[in-house]
Amino acid sequence: MSSRSLKEMPGIEFVVDARGRRKSVVIDLSRHGALWEDLFDAYVAQKRRAEPRQSLSKVKTLVQSAPKRRTGGRLQS
Repeated sequence: MSSRSLKEMPGIEFVVDARGRRKSVVIDLSRHGALWEDLFDAYVAQKRRAEPRQSLSKVKTLVQSAPKRRTGGRLQS
């Protein structure tokens, strides 16, 4: 596999196969850290798409009814 960088996308480099098809990408995180965070968030959301859902009101009830706990002398919910 060889590597090819696109001039119009500094900090983004595609890894291509022998036929020139893109197989992966190298992202300069110092330049595009926010882009990576967005991509990762989208990946996690897609991966969790089939998980069961709960309504906001149900989650609020669960959080409010959870016992308070102490950690390091401070009260946490």
